[in-house]
Amino acid sequence: MKDYRPKEISWISFNARVLQEANDPGVPLMQRIRFLGIYSSNLDEFFEIKVATLNRFAPLGKKAYPLIGGDPKKILAEIQDIMWTRHLEFDTCFSNIISELEKRNVFFMNEKNLNDEQKRFIKVYFNETVRPKIFPVMLGKNIVLPPLRDRSVYLMVKLSNSAEKKDQYSLIEVPSGLIPRFVVLPRDGEKKCVIFLDDVIRFGLSDIFSPFGYDTFEAYDIKMTRDAELDLGDDLGESLLNKVSKSLKKRHSGAPVRISYDSTVPEEMLSYFLKKMNLKRNETFVPGGRYHNFKDFMRFPNILPSEDSDIRREPIFHRELLSESSIMSVIRKRDVMLHFPYNSFNMIIDLLREASMDTNVTEIKITLYRVAKDSSISNALINASKNGKKVTVLMEIQARFDEDNNIYWANLMKEEGVKVILGIAGLKVHSKLCMITRRENSALKNYCIIGTGNFNEETARQYTDHYLLTSDKRITSEISELFNFFVMNFRHHSYRNLLVAPFNMRDEFKRLIKNEIRNAESGVDAEIFIKVNNLVDREMIKYIRRAAESGVKVRLLVRGMFSLVLDSSTANIEARGLIDRYLEHSRVYFFANGGNELCYISSADLMSRNLDNRIEVSVPVYDNAIKNELRDILEISWKDNVKSRILDESLSNKYYRGGEVKTRSQDEIYGYLKEKHGS
Repeated sequence: MKDYRPKEISWISFNARVLQEANDPGVPLMQRIRFLGIYSSNLDEFFEIKVATLNRFAPLGKKAYPLIGGDPKKILAEIQDIMWTRHLEFDTCFSNIISELEKRNVFFMNEKNLNDEQKRFIKVYFNETVRPKIFPVMLGKNIVLPPLRDRSVYLMVKLSNSAEKKDQYSLIEVPSGLIPRFVVLPRDGEKKCVIFLDDVIRFGLSDIFSPFGYDTFEAYDIKMTRDAELDLGDDLGESLLNKVSKSLKKRHSGAPVRISYDSTVPEEMLSYFLKKMNLKRNETFVPGGRYHNFKDFMRFPNILPSEDSDIRREPIFHRELLSESSIMSVIRKRDVMLHFPYNSFNMIIDLLREASMDTNVTEIKITLYRVAKDSSISNALINASKNGKKVTVLMEIQARFDEDNNIYWANLMKEEGVKVILGIAGLKVHSKLCMITRRENSALKNYCIIGTGNFNEETARQYTDHYLLTSDKRITSEISELFNFFVMNFRHHSYRNLLVAPFNMRDEFKRLIKNEIRNAESGVDAEIFIKVNNLVDREMIKYIRRAAESGVKVRLLVRGMFSLVLDSSTANIEARGLIDRYLEHSRVYFFANGGNELCYISSADLMSRNLDNRIEVSVPVYDNAIKNELRDILEISWKDNVKSRILDESLSNKYYRGGEVKTRSQDEIYGYLKEKHGS
């Protein structure tokens, strides 16, 4: 019996759950549209990273099995077979959404069916807004076509002079990074109308090319997805910052892994462009509809306010943190846990602001993996430096697709006097840590924040995460040692309380699982309850299977990749995946431990990269009230019978419909925390 599923195949099943949300009539229409965008954006990254990696390993054949969990060529073939079905499902879903929009008097227009008022509007909009942002490339015998940028949509244009029977070809990049992809048009009676930017450009082709004698125009979408892995080389004398900066410039010219195009493009026209791009027809070519880059639907205009999917919940300000004027004075007395996006992230910013102004605070240290574009966290750290605090930032500049933003903030903080450490050689720092050092009674006391998600106020409104605020010396002393390691990598500390990858986390998780096995075999109630984004590590899967076979009750909440194959030997394992309005991002580990339950929140998924190649931290929750609160939250998630899917042997994504009471966990958790901690 096959007991391991390649992570790439399980990822496709995860993204299918996203598409289910887009196709669900019970989901508000505007949210369904945004789920289309999320699905498409996810798919881009899948091809840029996972498929690109498989292509790199393909020449190794079966020799690559231990590295990626299967024969890369076979996995690629399976991906291709599955994706054809997914493309059809996506097209059907898009058509259904178009129909639903039309029922609500919202219509997608194109360049050919505009009324006179809309034509006048588009003509002005094109000439004033769009035209200055487009730069057509005219193709000819001696013209070399520039490389198509990753994730950009282009128009392949055929220009014709009917009188002289002369044809010319041009390539135009659709500037959706500079101009909204969707333009709201003047109404047509009661009809609300929207047009793609692609069609705005098609409408304006005559304005661009008529002066050159052309009178007939055809334009078709094409999009190239490229290998986006950074190639950092092996030059030991070059700084990591320079390596990353150089590699980012090459990302837009990486090897093509998928080329999507309008299937109605005439064959001779497509062949001409492929020849110009020096490309040969193969499995990377995917014919599709008129439009591509559906990730832009994540920014679709809110044309139906009454149908807006975002329920504007007021964020909960934790009652305990409001009980005193100083947040640190609260943390000094007891641990506090915040749960985002249900709690307000402003409380984290307020804590840093307090630390930046407190004359007794001497130092702030923090790890940053992904920060917001306009980062209040970074600005608070800069302000602390200006106020005379010693500020140290471990900035991970290899945070995929956020490298440019991280480099920007790293440079700005350096200019403002912040000590910036740009990662650790050979290890990506993915842990979410902050330590504030304060002088109290002639001694130094540390206050720490340890989280499952990034210090990012933007994602904190969209991702579910937990943050522990503590001054417990058992924890803070070891966080301090870890920050020392970031500065002096040769100093390795032994951790008694924290689980720190790659040093002791894997071994400690194995020990905890083996302890549950011993208890089960001794007749003691044994349980493992884990919530993660991904479960793909072979060794951890082996241990979890062994636990189930020994009688341990195992419950798994896995949002994304799930490589454990369930069969008759895993009857004690139940696994579910949850997709809803917020992205489930937190990692929580519970172990029954013979009645003395152990609980950890963590930055780490059960993946080899997390356990072996990154600095990750799992922190124990010692406060019983917080531990019970986390247990309650996980139990609510487990009872979800609206948005939860059963992760079965075939990854069929069947909805879980058990229980007598309808439970949508994200709504229930908000209500639970509002009642418990609301101000």
